[in-house]
Amino acid sequence: MTVKAESQSTRIYETPVSSIQDDDVVVSGNAITGTLKYLDDGGPISGWWGAGNFLALKFSGVDPRATSIKVGLNPSEGSGLVELLGDPDMNGVFKITDKTTQKFRVVITDGHVTKTTDYDLSGLTLEDS
Repeated sequence: MTVKAESQSTRIYETPVSSIQDDDVVVSGNAITGTLKYLDDGGPISGWWGAGNFLALKFSGVDPRATSIKVGLNPSEGSGLVELLGDPDMNGVFKITDKTTQKFRVVITDGHVTKTTDYDLSGLTLEDS
């Protein structure tokens, strides 16, 4: 499966990705780098999860043998990993609260084998307002 930054022109929860993160967000190897903008409590995303920095990702190239693909932050602020299979947009937005201790996690199961991949977030720049 491929994990990459969501397109700047995409809207997630009625919010343009260009207002969530700069176009320098890149997934390379097992690291995610770039600049995340600060969202205050005024929009749909921050209205659900509170003000902060959010990462918008796009997923593609799903192995047809996969029976489960869960994505999210580890540790998370309560939502845990969410199931990606069945998501028609194959994207998501995730609140980064600590780029040093959090990892972005992908867990893929094919019915027999489970593979976990963690992505380092320490290279992100988090704007503060």
